[in-house]
Amino acid sequence: MVDVILGLQWGDEGKGKIVDFFAPNYDVVARFQGGPNAGHTLYVDGKKMVLHQIPSGIFHQNIVNIIGNGVVLDPITLKRECDAVAAYGIDVRKNLFISQRTNLIVPTHRALDKASELQKGDSKIGSTLKGIGPAYMDKTGRNALRVGDLMDKSFITNYIKLRLKHQKLLDNFHFIEDISAWEEEFFEALEFLRTLNIVNGEYFINSKISEGKKVLAEGAQGSMLDIDFGTFPFVTSSSTISAGVCNGLGVAPQKIKDILGVTKAYCTRVGGGPFPTELEDATGEELRKLGSEFGATTGRPRRCGWIDLVALKYACMINGVTKMVMTKADVLDTFENLQVCTAYNINGAHQEEVPFQMNNVVIDPVYKKFAGWHTDSTQIKDAAELPAEMSTYIDFINGYVGAPVKYVSNGPGREQIISL
Repeated sequence: MVDVILGLQWGDEGKGKIVDFFAPNYDVVARFQGGPNAGHTLYVDGKKMVLHQIPSGIFHQNIVNIIGNGVVLDPITLKRECDAVAAYGIDVRKNLFISQRTNLIVPTHRALDKASELQKGDSKIGSTLKGIGPAYMDKTGRNALRVGDLMDKSFITNYIKLRLKHQKLLDNFHFIEDISAWEEEFFEALEFLRTLNIVNGEYFINSKISEGKKVLAEGAQGSMLDIDFGTFPFVTSSSTISAGVCNGLGVAPQKIKDILGVTKAYCTRVGGGPFPTELEDATGEELRKLGSEFGATTGRPRRCGWIDLVALKYACMINGVTKMVMTKADVLDTFENLQVCTAYNINGAHQEEVPFQMNNVVIDPVYKKFAGWHTDSTQIKDAAELPAEMSTYIDFINGYVGAPVKYVSNGPGREQIISL
């Protein structure tokens, strides 16, 4: 049996904490897509920890953590993270496993990412410059190097071939930055990677399922960044939705049971791309300040706005969400009034569907107004203690979206989550 936790917006929904909260109920936590562009923030012993590559169940000693084949892996980032995790007394060689089919991010992928984004100028998509896009391009172009290739004596030869191919592309971009230091660090990290548990991922995870183990599949980014169904071309390079679990881990669809979608009580987005409910005013700034809305991976200020139920309902539909988790509800504690987007006005037409191409149309959000709750919700432990205004806000979202909010996160702490 496999349950899934994934984001329903443009990423940064707080999935790391939610995975960490639910992890004790599972035997296995598995990342199924994305790369070091993800930043899952946890608080361990009161200290902030951001995971980019390692699954968020790593701080639970008895849980097996798997990096699946749908992930693109930067060995440098992985080594740094493993060192940081080890400082908490966690033995990654005991409970971290990596699929042989996981694709590697090489230094020239990062260079290509940077060169491509620089060339786009004002049309740049807001890439994290971690080499994600070029790595996935090599995967679909059948040029990629995979973790299992590390065991092959021809690895260096194949690496040089790939580097030469990339160099031709970099020459076309007139990219002249010296990346020799990146390469040196990369090969040091490869030696470390060879010492970890490299497994035949699809057999490994299916054997766990056959043994009756409970698996939690962890997504990165958010549904509105999906390569097919997101706000193309301002999207990531992988399938961020529940369908990506099957491809990213090698499990059959009928093995998937619950799909938990994570949404903020409002909306944020990092980087370029359409964002219908964005608030470029004092209210947006207040949301950013109260929510500490700065990217966990890039540190960039996040764009902020009211919750968009048109996009949220769409995300629930394409994922088959069975339960929702609403995070950062406490950020709205001090607002006099709240707005909820219930439709789009596009060229004078009322629309409740996400359009094919959001960035080629002018979208005026249609809002419904709600009263704020003016209560410090961070201290609430029980659903019965929720302010009536917060319950009204949540009930409306449940009714509109058609998937119930079952949990509300009311602070960054592991214990700050209310079951409804």
